[in-house]
Amino acid sequence: MVSGLPVTSDAFIKPIQSQSLKPVSAGEAHGAFASSLKQAINAVNDAQIASDAKTKALARGEVDDLHDVMIASQKASITMQTTIEIRNKVIDAYKEMMRMQV
Repeated sequence: MVSGLPVTSDAFIKPIQSQSLKPVSAGEAHGAFASSLKQAINAVNDAQIASDAKTKALARGEVDDLHDVMIASQKASITMQTTIEIRNKVIDAYKEMMRMQV
């Protein structure tokens, strides 16, 4: 859990049903995308911070539950790896679009 919230894929992906089907302007779409991206990056950052705090607490002897520390560490690692893979796919898609003939 990070800040009282579990770290799941739901933090990165909103269900399609919750999105409106009305047309939006390019500025609104840009703002919504930027907001979603910022929330996802903040979730990854929160997971990293929580993992670091629990690891430091374990090293100081303040935490006895090694399992909780390891789970937080793995959650942080998985969210970071997922973020990196998504970034790589976005860059690949951008490069592919730039190669397209118009």
